[in-house]
Amino acid sequence: MEKALKYIEENKQRFLDELFGLIRIPSVSADPHHKEDMHRATEYLKKNFLASGAGKAEVIATAGHPVVYAEKIIDPALPTVLVYGHYDVQPADPLELWDSPPFEPEIRDGKIYARGADDDKGQMFMHVKAFEAMTKTGTLPANIKFMIEGEEEVGSPSLKQFCMDHKNKLSADVILISDTTMIAPDVPSITVGLRGLAFMEVEITGPNRDLHSGLYGGAVMNPANALAKMIAALTDSDHRITIPGFYDDVLEISEEERKEMAQAPFDLNAFKKSIGIDKEAGEKGYSTIERTGIRPSLDVNGIWGGYTGKGAKTVLPAKAHAKISMRLVPDQKSEKIAGLFAEYFPTLAPEGVKVKVEYLHGGEGYVSPITSVEYKAAAKAIEQSFGKKPVPVRSGGSIPIVAVFEEVLGVKSILMGFGLDEDAIHSPNESYPLFNFYKGIETIPWFYHFYSQMKHA
Repeated sequence: MEKALKYIEENKQRFLDELFGLIRIPSVSADPHHKEDMHRATEYLKKNFLASGAGKAEVIATAGHPVVYAEKIIDPALPTVLVYGHYDVQPADPLELWDSPPFEPEIRDGKIYARGADDDKGQMFMHVKAFEAMTKTGTLPANIKFMIEGEEEVGSPSLKQFCMDHKNKLSADVILISDTTMIAPDVPSITVGLRGLAFMEVEITGPNRDLHSGLYGGAVMNPANALAKMIAALTDSDHRITIPGFYDDVLEISEEERKEMAQAPFDLNAFKKSIGIDKEAGEKGYSTIERTGIRPSLDVNGIWGGYTGKGAKTVLPAKAHAKISMRLVPDQKSEKIAGLFAEYFPTLAPEGVKVKVEYLHGGEGYVSPITSVEYKAAAKAIEQSFGKKPVPVRSGGSIPIVAVFEEVLGVKSILMGFGLDEDAIHSPNESYPLFNFYKGIETIPWFYHFYSQMKHA
């Protein structure tokens, strides 16, 4: 390990320069005008993998943007780690809100400012350079494979099929991902859970046209009034979701893990102040952190109908609409929950209206046990590097592809992210602290060290 860490220290500036070269390629997957840039990014990574010591590196076509695959197999008897990341980035718009050009990386106040600095070029490239440090010093203790895709920012539409088509090539003992955050620079954490999602759109239809609210009000069921009451009936006074069967598959975590999660520093007053509210809300019997991490939720994301312009227009709307999302926890299946919603919601409707329910999209939740060898190796690596134990965190967000990996490849993932909430990913002036970039490169070899030891214990 000393050799690898020394190599990292001696090559810090080159590592940063190479990251900047990747960042300068505007690999925006959502914009067809950047198709050539996507290919430039894949060739840049392929060349870097080979220079870093990969035995094989190739660009593999998919139905969308290509995947960069690389590997170093030193002994088939040793454990194999599959590293996942993505080279595509979000569009930089609005450009006028950037303090420096988004694809010209700039260091200010100890941070790299650029699109992709954190998400995910900065975090993904840490693994490439940690790999180089281990191969060049002869300290790589396990086999390693890389799968770097180009469609994460548009929902990874081609990746499931890619995994199915290349299942043997991607065989591994664990998937290692750095595309998440830490609690704070001095409070390391490991994301051990992600919520799933079921996203619905509903339409309530009443009369055959908008009606005069004076001539018809009180005599005709108003779709907007009906929708409001129906939505209100989806939760009870304890903020529990009323859909029959909704909680049947909810994974209940142990008191031990709840205690571990409670170690995360959290200031409720600061939380409320930061979003301008006087009182938090949520399911009875759970803390705010638990409500967004280990419990499901239901929220209206948009609601409309009738006249919404300036001034008054006294109409009784013919239709009313809402978009409703349900964040799900591990063991809940998005299609099943969507089906339960579609069955239940129309039963809440009063006579006089018709109900249409559409399932727009969804994905599954994910959990990684803190008792697994993989988690213990990651925790020990972080403790070795940061000097303190990481806090296990359940994220309220969703990364559906992680559940796909387990479904298709049959492999658990470790979400060992080094980003920070303040990095403003997807926003103007995205950043990534130099400390985190270098600390990540130093921590990753420790993971391989401890993981290899534990797998052979």
